[in-house]
This record gives sequence, structure tokens and C-alpha cells, in this order.
Amino acid sequence: MQHAGAAMHTGIAILLFVCAAFFAACCLLVVAPVYLELRNLNIPPGVANPGKLRMIHCVYVGISVVGQILGRLGLCHQINFIRCCRCFIMASKKPVSPGLRIKDLIFSGVPVRVYEPKTASGEKKRGLVYFHGGGWMFGCIDDYDEVCQYISLESDTIVVSVGYRLAPEHRYPAHLDDCEVVTRHFLSTAATDFEVDPHRVAVGGDSAGANLAAALCQRLSKTPDCHLPSPCAQVLIYPALQMADFHLPSYQQNHSVPILFRGRAAFYFLQYLNGNTSVSQQILEGKHVPVELKLRFKKWLDPDNLPPQFRKGARSPQVIPSHDRDVYHIIKQGLDPEISPLLAEDDVIRLAPPTFILTCEFDVLRDDGILFRKRLKDAGVEVTWEHLSDGFHGIISFFNQGWLTFQSSQRGMDSIVRYIRTL
Repeated sequence: MQHAGAAMHTGIAILLFVCAAFFAACCLLVVAPVYLELRNLNIPPGVANPGKLRMIHCVYVGISVVGQILGRLGLCHQINFIRCCRCFIMASKKPVSPGLRIKDLIFSGVPVRVYEPKTASGEKKRGLVYFHGGGWMFGCIDDYDEVCQYISLESDTIVVSVGYRLAPEHRYPAHLDDCEVVTRHFLSTAATDFEVDPHRVAVGGDSAGANLAAALCQRLSKTPDCHLPSPCAQVLIYPALQMADFHLPSYQQNHSVPILFRGRAAFYFLQYLNGNTSVSQQILEGKHVPVELKLRFKKWLDPDNLPPQFRKGARSPQVIPSHDRDVYHIIKQGLDPEISPLLAEDDVIRLAPPTFILTCEFDVLRDDGILFRKRLKDAGVEVTWEHLSDGFHGIISFFNQGWLTFQSSQRGMDSIVRYIRTL
């Protein structure tokens, strides 16, 4: 009996030891990558709340690592785990403002959420079709609930938030097609179903969503519908606008600034395009664009087109005398304006509607927005530009998120609302 009791205690001790060892190993698997990421971080002086940004980045890296572990164990897919965690962190948990009416609907097979101010007015309201960010892979309607509620309430605008399809389950042009059918549906029903003036409907979004908004405006300008008006404006919040040059000054200066690293920007473009991320390094090295195309794009992507203050400390990229034909074949479609709107021809650029562009100083995509502004202005398009001097990529997502909130996110949101009020 004593031997049996001793054996049981020994077995329990061994089990506890194994569990503790397993837990420690799991912690080590998570902590080690987070520590390495911290060592690679480069948060320059001037970034808003650097400690908070560092902590948020660690949380995101930890979520990604845990998702990878769970994926390898066959418990769940890494992408789905990251999406659930992001939604848990970012989705609004506050009660709906009494000044809004919110409906979840389906427009032409695409889920949307419509935010309607309850205020009565003598004229039809303005509208905004909003495409969320997230690298074409992440983000959802719930993640942007606070952003859309604020825009709708403060600007007295009916906002349609679009739940378009995501990579890796879907590739280009699925995302853009969803945005198009929703926009056309809303334009066709705005007056009758929502008391919105269809001539006062804008499109907009942040990051990948801003890419979709810019590409959509160009697509609609090339295929006009005589029965529907074109968007009256495009609202582009730190837009991703080209995958031809990852050596622009903002890519050099902010290559390791959260939340979007230089390497991840290329990764997200490739996920959207076709999912072949094996060529990421060649793209970052500039081996994916033929010399004749580089010469053609230079007039639009030349760093000399940027204001001097944005070129400080940037090095001229190494001259690549030739390109990798196999890589070019893989990414060729990514240089099309539907994925890289900044590379559209002048006759398309000049058809763009009045534009609002928000850029952040510490963002790899900063120069995309500034160069697009120059192209639009040179073509005679009216442009309003807001620059957050202490902002980083994704800062709008942290608007009104409790302890996650950054002061700059409020300034950015207020600038967006001010512009929308003018439409």
C-alpha cells in the first residue's frame, strides 16, 4: 500500500514536472521571438508615446508567434488566430452612441455596416464608403467600429463600412471587386433607401483600404456608368500606393518602426497579389522591375519630388543594371495601377476626384502619399494634405481605444472629419 502511494506521488510529481517544462518551453518559444523583435526595433525620437508603441508591437508579435505554434500543433490556423485576437483587442466594446442608428446589411453579396446619424436636416446627407486597412489580410468591420461611428456622428455623414474578402483565402481582384460592387450598390440606392445625395458620396480607407479606394476611383473613371455619379472625393489615410520601389526615403528611415516594417509591406503586397512570398527579398532589393520600367517610373517616384525635409539621411539606392526575369514574371501584375495606383498614367490621374491624404512621419508608406499628392496637384486635382509629425502607421486604428489611444489619433480623426464636412 505504501509502495502504491509512493508510486502515485512520484507519478504526480513527474506529471507536474512535465507540465511545468512544457509551459516553460512554450513561454520560451514566445518570449524569445518577442525579445529578438525588440532588439530589431528602431523607434526614432519624436514618435508619439514610444513606450506604448513598443508594448503594442510586442503584443502583436506575441500573438503571431502563439498563432504559429497553434498552427503547427494543428489546433487552428495562424491567420484565423491573429484575426480573432486583433478583433478582441480592437473591436468596440462601448455602447452605441444614441445619435446613431447602426445596421448590418448585405450589399450585392458583400457584408456592410451602415452608420446613420439620427439628426434631421432639410437636405439629403452626404455618404462615405469606407474600406478598412489590415494589409489585405486582416481587419474587419468590427475593428473599425469606433472610427466609423466617430466619422458618421461628427460629420453628419452616412458611413458604409465594407467587409470585403481577404487574403490568403482570396487574391486580387477579389478585394477590389467587392469594394466596387458595394460602392455601385450604394450609389444606386443612396437617395431612395438612405436619403443620401449620390453626388455627395465619397470613398475612403486606411492603408490597404486607401489603396482600394484610390484603385477604385481609377477603375470607375475608366468605366463610367452614365446612370451613376462618380465618387465626389477620395479619403486616403496613409495609403499603400505602389510596389515598384521599396527604397524611398520613408522606407529607409522607418524600415523597423512599428507597426509596419519595410519587409512586411512587401509581404502584404505579395499576399494580395498572388501569395508567392518567396520573392520578397528580391523585391526589397529592387530586382523585380526591368530597367526600362524603372526609367518610366522615375519621373513619379524620384525622391527629388519630395519636400527636402523628408529626404534627410536617405541614401541613393544601389543601381541594379538588370532585373530577375522570373521575379518580374511573378509580380508583373503588381505594377498595374489597380494594385499600384501611383503608377497610373497622367490621363487617368487627372480624372481623380478631389482628394484628402493623411500621412505619418514615422511610416514606411509616408512617401507614397506625398508623391501621390504631387502627381494629383500637377494634374490639377484639388488635394488636402494632413501630416502627423509624430504619427506612425496604423495610428488611426487606436482612436478611442482606452489605454491604447494615442493623442495623434484624435488629431488625425478630427482632420478627416473636417474634410468630410466640406463635401
